[in-house]
Amino acid sequence: MTVEDVLREIKGKIRGAIPASIDVSDVEFEGALLVLYTKAPEKFAKNKDLVKNLAKTLQKRIVVRPDPSVVTDIDKAEKKIKEIIPKDAEITNIYFQPDVGEVAIEALKPGAAIGKEGQILNEIRKKINWTPSIIRAPPIQSKTVREIRGYLRSMSDERKEILRKIGRKIHRGVSNGEKFVRISALGGFRQVGRSCTMLHTQDSKVLVDCGIDVSSDNSNSPYIHLPEVLPLETIDAVVVTHAHLDHSGLVPLLYKYGYDGAVYCTTPTRDMMTLLQMDYLKVAAADAKKVPYSSEHIRNVIKHCITMGYGDTTDITPDIRLTFHNAGHILGSAICHFHVGEGLYNIVFSGDIKYERTWLFNHAVNHFPRLEALVLESTYGGRDDHQPSRKEATQRLKDIIRQSMKKKGKVIVPVFAVGRSQEVMIVIENLVKNREIPEIPVYLDGMIWEATAIHTAYPEYLNNKLRSQIFQKGENPLLSEIFKRIDSVEMREKIITDNDPCVVLATSGMMNGGPVMEYFKAWASDNNNTIVFVGYQAEGTTGRKIQRGAKSIPVNVAGNIADLEIKLNVETCDGFSGHSDRRQLFGYINNMSPRPERIIFCHGEESKCLDISSTVHKRYNVSTVAPMNLETIRFV
Repeated sequence: MTVEDVLREIKGKIRGAIPASIDVSDVEFEGALLVLYTKAPEKFAKNKDLVKNLAKTLQKRIVVRPDPSVVTDIDKAEKKIKEIIPKDAEITNIYFQPDVGEVAIEALKPGAAIGKEGQILNEIRKKINWTPSIIRAPPIQSKTVREIRGYLRSMSDERKEILRKIGRKIHRGVSNGEKFVRISALGGFRQVGRSCTMLHTQDSKVLVDCGIDVSSDNSNSPYIHLPEVLPLETIDAVVVTHAHLDHSGLVPLLYKYGYDGAVYCTTPTRDMMTLLQMDYLKVAAADAKKVPYSSEHIRNVIKHCITMGYGDTTDITPDIRLTFHNAGHILGSAICHFHVGEGLYNIVFSGDIKYERTWLFNHAVNHFPRLEALVLESTYGGRDDHQPSRKEATQRLKDIIRQSMKKKGKVIVPVFAVGRSQEVMIVIENLVKNREIPEIPVYLDGMIWEATAIHTAYPEYLNNKLRSQIFQKGENPLLSEIFKRIDSVEMREKIITDNDPCVVLATSGMMNGGPVMEYFKAWASDNNNTIVFVGYQAEGTTGRKIQRGAKSIPVNVAGNIADLEIKLNVETCDGFSGHSDRRQLFGYINNMSPRPERIIFCHGEESKCLDISSTVHKRYNVSTVAPMNLETIRFV
């Protein structure tokens, strides 16, 4: 049976189930949804059980949308919204999504925009036939978020066609042949970097992550040229666990070489990975390196993104259903639960996880309805990998800053723009507020400010305590006056030549380029200054060499390579990592419900993957393996 046959049959059942007085102008698959278009959306709204009963009969997720002919023109709709919503709600932005018939209204006072028992929203819906939602206006406007929303609005017709094409692939039906479930290790196994795994069934090919190893010039891409991966058009879906480049950096390359399916991720992941991918192109061009794709391919990713929240479940292929859960690693990071077939098999990909509540996020989820296999990261899975608590890390950072201030020195903190920056910011703000360190300027250089703006756009992804602090007390530590944004080369030069003590948070986190190198080159020869590593330093990176005690490193000075002598203090402040240490990984496995039958370890140096695999097998009597890249494991 073809998809056209399935749709024809569904349309017949809908006509038989819906009263003749209710018009249905079109029925289409859009992604995993079955969308009913009607010229009388208010009749569906009055008869709520109608859609519920239809969904039960058809075994499909159904959405009712107004026919485009009855939807108010965008300019008129915007004017009408501003007339209906009281001025004291303070609207800051209105984002229309024509592809799904929705409009998001940003307001400084969401309650005033919603109205008592949602009266204002209902009035908007009746007057313009768009489905409205009210979101709290972020305190810092993100250029990335604004541009992505604007781009999607301009591409709404193309986007609708993309969703329909994806919908037809999802609902094409399953085959009657032999059932199997297997994964192929394409990158990030017995190594950190270029994470990529193929989840393969008899009817589906799903790519989980497609990252780049930024610390390697040679083997920096996953093995996506294998016969079982190619041609890329045969991949059904791509799922991105989180935005870091070692997980998302080569997703645009897939579109360059023929992939045209969906990318599933959370909304913050979509925005963050766009920011990081654009910066990756910029840095590569500045370093005269070959760029693997263009900004046009990044825009293709945005067009094909289907975003989901934590706890949301959707069909992504004829036989695979995906659910996202909080991973606690960075903003929007997700653990991916795949339900294969009608209860055939359940497999979870952890992505990068933190099994501890941090200053930013709640701890990683480890309770699932069903689970047979777990693919688990092991970045800090070695026998000596024990990180200090957040409290100990705070104390250590406080001592380092105070020591440096006594010597009137500068403190450089190389950070990843996403995650570590915001954690360090919250800790420093708290230390200043409690007068545990002097009130000194903290300069933010690189993408940190924009990444922080994206954090403020999605407060619902932050931990309970921080959300409460932001919403109920009106206090957001990320907006403290101690933080100063470096927004020009001139300002950077001024800070570098200034004699006053300060703290600089700058990218890149592993010192492979970025503005952090400008501060390091200027301040490395003064032993009153300090550099503090708060994040993972991969083998072969400049950061790792300095951390291990290199006395000099080669740097680019005005186009020439020169050896830079290192005299400043080199400190490591563990405890800020967004990865679980060995103890937390054991805790994550020990408290899992249900306990998996098999655990596959990845995303760790070879010795760590092998060691934790062996120990977990002995301790929990679970089948474990730490495969190499290019190995395949069959589950069913």
